[in-house]
Amino acid sequence: MSEKLVYHTPVMLTESIDGMKIGKNDICVDVTFGGGGHSREILSRLGAKGHLYSFDQDEDAEKNAPADKRFTFVRGNFRFLYNFLRYHDATEIDALLADLGVSGHHFDDETRGFSFRFDADLDMRMNKRGGETAADLLNNATEEELAKIFKLYGELNCARKLAATIVKRRGEKPFKRVNDLIEAAKPFCPPQREKKELAKVFQALRIEINHEMDALKEMLTQAGEMLKPGGRLVIITYHSLEDRLVKNFMKSGNIEGIIEKDFFGRVTSPFDMQKVIIPTDEEQERNPRSRSAKLRIAIKKDTEQ
Repeated sequence: MSEKLVYHTPVMLTESIDGMKIGKNDICVDVTFGGGGHSREILSRLGAKGHLYSFDQDEDAEKNAPADKRFTFVRGNFRFLYNFLRYHDATEIDALLADLGVSGHHFDDETRGFSFRFDADLDMRMNKRGGETAADLLNNATEEELAKIFKLYGELNCARKLAATIVKRRGEKPFKRVNDLIEAAKPFCPPQREKKELAKVFQALRIEINHEMDALKEMLTQAGEMLKPGGRLVIITYHSLEDRLVKNFMKSGNIEGIIEKDFFGRVTSPFDMQKVIIPTDEEQERNPRSRSAKLRIAIKKDTEQ
């Protein structure tokens, strides 16, 4: 691997990999390869017979793939976890890691439209090979659809007013560049919270464009089925929507978060909830993107016991 290509500073690296409790012969999965920081640490703990499968749909990430016979890079969305691993005859796994945050590389890439810091084309696709761009969404979605996206994924109080403004503006000039969106959103962002509010606007569009919540739901369901008894599910979240989903799944074993109990009133979740870890002050200082992070760890129960 060429070190100069690595762009992702791993969040809670030691804590997350320790949480996987990697055995020498384990079959591990990193569904968010990125710059490969977590994957490299996983490989360092595997023996000759262990194997790591790492997923990423971004072509930039594949440049970081290590030349290691114990490693397989999967160019695809983690929502297809089971299908890809079945192809590799690896449908039972010992540990799975997901670092759900968008890497600093994407925010720093001036051409991708993920950040309001650069006036790029409004793209925001993780997979540049196809699909709707943020500009397409802003120019074609109904006012009601836009309001729902901003409220649900950005938790913006101004969702309806912002949606109405966007629909009015696009009638005069289609949205194409980042600055087009900033000009529409700024009137709804108090100066003292401007950056945080703009970040919410961009977050909402990114989540919708990449179908992030649907992909997360599908991945979690498949991971729950594929983990062996004693298998470890290790997830790093960054905003309340995904964290709530992960927490509820680990508690209940289902996406709806419905707690089921047996005849004796015992919770029948397939997981033992372990712990929640937040970054230390030192890590937050060293790696600002970790400030909103939470690390959740759960272990698959042995149902035969």
